[in-house]
Amino acid sequence: MARKGFKKRNKVAGKVATLRTRVVTGSWFAVVLLILYFIVRYVATSGAAKAENRQAVVDTEALMAVKLPDDVPNTLCRYKGFIAYFNRKCHIPNVVIYELTDSEAQGSLPRYKNFLTDENVEGCANPWDYSYSGYDRGHMAPAGDMKWDQEAMKQSFFMTNICPQAKALNTGAWNKLESRVRQWAQRDSALIVATGPVMKSDMPVIGDSKVAVPPQFFKVVLAHHATPMRAIAFVYDNARSSGGIEQHAVSVDSVERLTGIDFFASIPDDVEGDIESSCDMKQWDQRK
Repeated sequence: MARKGFKKRNKVAGKVATLRTRVVTGSWFAVVLLILYFIVRYVATSGAAKAENRQAVVDTEALMAVKLPDDVPNTLCRYKGFIAYFNRKCHIPNVVIYELTDSEAQGSLPRYKNFLTDENVEGCANPWDYSYSGYDRGHMAPAGDMKWDQEAMKQSFFMTNICPQAKALNTGAWNKLESRVRQWAQRDSALIVATGPVMKSDMPVIGDSKVAVPPQFFKVVLAHHATPMRAIAFVYDNARSSGGIEQHAVSVDSVERLTGIDFFASIPDDVEGDIESSCDMKQWDQRK
């Protein structure tokens, strides 16, 4: 009987030892899983934080620096309300870019009345080059975006900021787009806005200065204070436009391919790629 009892005790002790081993092993396994969970969560959170930080360090001045193809004539013209990258050969800007803030979008100064030649810029057209041409003197940086300051308003009438635009476009769909951008600026605190002509090699010309008449115009808009950043672009033919703004919406990438201009190069590549490939009007139509 003693021998049987001894065997029974050993058998029980063995089961207890095995159970203890399983419990210990299971506990360590649970600890490892818990550690892995926190590592993964930290990496994900850290990645999101870094992405936000990358957006935060991009300054406005850097965002307004664009890269043009090396063979494109370019004179950098810095004005109070905008920067014009001026093409002295075509006598129109390659692109005009500026920041439009909430308060600026609500400016109330009256519109300046006269177009001006910037005598300091080689190749700048004269206002009368457009006379009897059938084209409006179309602002790239709209006068409506410069109502916050008298000097900025006056400088927006320099011919370095002007392109020949079909009247039906200038006073119609293009004007509606400019108004929508001002609404977005008020909603999103501020925007970076880039506007210009789509250049071609065989453009017709007007006036004694032989001002080039572009076949299309683009507008690129970046909400740089939004989280996350977002951007969208628009392309219009230089003619009467049919359809709403949504039908002219494109990605920033598509404008870069169309013009050869590189926008927002100061944004980290991974963030820039996501921003410039998007064309989602729902993001822009939603209320803040």
